[in-house]
Amino acid sequence: MSVTVARSGGIAGMTRRWAAAAPPGDPQTWTRLVDECPWDQCGDDGAAAARATTSAPPRGADRFTWSVEAVVGGGSPRRAALREGDASGPWRTLIDAVREAAASSPR
Repeated sequence: MSVTVARSGGIAGMTRRWAAAAPPGDPQTWTRLVDECPWDQCGDDGAAAARATTSAPPRGADRFTWSVEAVVGGGSPRRAALREGDASGPWRTLIDAVREAAASSPR
């Protein structure tokens, strides 16, 4: 299992990426984090990313958009594109877990 998160936008309009893979002894934790997210509401075929970038931007300057991709058990990737305000609840939990795992992994 692997999860990749990208954040675009902000003052400089830059994209940052984080990636994490479930450790061999603990795939259940990551599976639960991925399964709790409402993927079916965001699209699963990459069209969500296109909608997020072509639809009206969120209100306020320097907002972020998030792209999340999870590959579970070698299956097809699940993808979601989220505006800053939509990156809450289970999405925020997953995003934060990936960022934390990426920061603590050796380089």
